[in-house]
Amino acid sequence: MPHFVIMGAGRVGVMLAHTLEDSGHTVAVIDQNESAFRRLRKDFEGKKITGVGFDRDTLKRAGIENAYAFAAVSSGDNSNIISSRVARETFKVPHVVARINDPNRAEFYQRLGIPTVAAVRWSTDQVLRRILPEQTMSGDFREASGRLILAELQLNDEWAGHALTEIEEAAGVRIAYITRFGEGILPPADASYQQGDVVHAMMRTIDIGEISRVLAAPPLDPDDTEAPGE
Repeated sequence: MPHFVIMGAGRVGVMLAHTLEDSGHTVAVIDQNESAFRRLRKDFEGKKITGVGFDRDTLKRAGIENAYAFAAVSSGDNSNIISSRVARETFKVPHVVARINDPNRAEFYQRLGIPTVAAVRWSTDQVLRRILPEQTMSGDFREASGRLILAELQLNDEWAGHALTEIEEAAGVRIAYITRFGEGILPPADASYQQGDVVHAMMRTIDIGEISRVLAAPPLDPDDTEAPGE
């Protein structure tokens, strides 16, 4: 069962904690202010850790060493980004997202490979889409028959540097556009995936599970790659 660590017991942090727990996951919430935990419902069974979110001992008490994902959603940009870097670089948490209010800072940290969500586009749903297990891929658009869906891909870090055409061939998808440094772009034919990119692709609805499995793993040798549905 995946374990999730959330820094910040504000409105977004509490909504994330409740949603993840309702989905059957274990959750730990970190906040400097113990009174902030009053926002959590009375039957919340997760851990409530009082402390600074970028302190290593505090993170360890929250179970960061076994965490599937870490979300820094406090009101402070500096605290969010420092704690996210500690989670990613020290504890090797595979899925990390940080709430950043300053769009200029958000662009900089995207370059470091840390997914960020600026306040103007902020929602609990956007965080969940970046930290939930691969089976929860959700779509931005579904065509009328329900057979095709436009969805955000979740890629293993080792896909960085590979051509987008390689991703299309391996997963059996058609990449529509990418979001890079907070801006949507139509990638040229020779474009490659960069860490921090958000890749949006059209795919067959029935292939979502297999596509998620393929892209969650490191790239295979070309001779070993088989697209979903073949």
